[in-house]
Amino acid sequence: MPQLYERMREHVIEGLTFIKWLLYSCLIGVIVGLVAVAFHEGINWASQTRGGHPWVIFLLPLGGMAIVLLYRVCGMEKDRGTNLVLVAVRDAERLKLRTAPLIFLSTIITHLVGGSAGREGAALQLGASLSAYIGRKLRLDEKDGRTVVMCGMAAAFSALFGTPLTAAVFAMEVVTVGRMYYAAIVPCLASSLSAVLTAQRFGLHIEDGYPVSDAIELDPATIFQVAALGLLCAGLSVVFCKAMHTAPKLYGKYLPNPLVRAAVGGGLVLALTLLAGAQTYNGAGDGVIRQLLAGGTIPEAFLLKILFTALTLGAGFRGGEIVPVLFTGCAFGTWVGPMLGLPHGFSGALGMAAVFCGATNCPLTSVLLAYELFGGVGLPLYALCCGVSYMLSGYHGLYSEQKIIYSKFKPEWVDKKAE
Repeated sequence: MPQLYERMREHVIEGLTFIKWLLYSCLIGVIVGLVAVAFHEGINWASQTRGGHPWVIFLLPLGGMAIVLLYRVCGMEKDRGTNLVLVAVRDAERLKLRTAPLIFLSTIITHLVGGSAGREGAALQLGASLSAYIGRKLRLDEKDGRTVVMCGMAAAFSALFGTPLTAAVFAMEVVTVGRMYYAAIVPCLASSLSAVLTAQRFGLHIEDGYPVSDAIELDPATIFQVAALGLLCAGLSVVFCKAMHTAPKLYGKYLPNPLVRAAVGGGLVLALTLLAGAQTYNGAGDGVIRQLLAGGTIPEAFLLKILFTALTLGAGFRGGEIVPVLFTGCAFGTWVGPMLGLPHGFSGALGMAAVFCGATNCPLTSVLLAYELFGGVGLPLYALCCGVSYMLSGYHGLYSEQKIIYSKFKPEWVDKKAE
């Protein structure tokens, strides 16, 4: 009888915990989803304003300085961005609520004046800081607080990008490579799904995704072609990560004053834009990705996007790295893929998934991203390309606080931070 009673008690506790997390995660999904919708509209307004008034690009130096001053006034000048979010999940470090309005406003400023940045990386900070605050108000303990932060990450990513499965798995996979936080799977899925449903209620992501009409099925020849593209994408992801880490170090070495750094960085991006003759590499570049997948080719685009993004974010502008990563992979894939004998659009899609995988060290997320963005045709080839890129990209990564627990080549413990 005592054992039976104890088992029944455990089942009741588990059931109550399940219900608790469904309620908490759906609440977080709706709240973060609403804020993400406002963020999405703000980014769209900024992009459309710059598109209608191209002269706004000349405000790049002032925009960078404004962002630096905004963070300084709020006492967040040394904010570590997405890296702090990863630490909050792994080590329960406190996230400040002020992070949310700061990243909200500063990312809109970046897009308004033409800095090269995305929005999904910024969304991770937005969702994590909001959910951490909600967790404190709910008086959750340290362990539950970590799960709440992952819920916020998943909700914001899902609401902005329209990929709920990708968002949920990314929140669990990105923090510590080789060790998934499976206890958070239901909370992350519930918050991710409720967030994307909230976004859809406001007209977002009704017909999202990228059209790839020339995807091919698995056959012996394509295995080698796709593996070769994955190898090249691994090298490109290392170049991207190196550029993102090197740029702020060089700025800091030669321009120690943050205001001067932001002004000079803005000036460099402005000069490059004028040399390019168009604003192809300013903003996130979603429109260019669609043009490339539809048949366009710009051989130098992947290198220029890396340069623009490194100069922008390294100077102190705020925003995300994920869409620039996808842009880089798409431009590279549509150029190199046909040389390997692969269809043009399919090569661009493979490049997007594989470079994202090499840069984030998240293979499961990358396969789900390919599925949700491009559909199920050719999914085994996406998985192969991502797997090769993951294995051969070494221990590099976008986020320096990301921990890689297991070796990519042997079943052994390495426990090191991404380079």
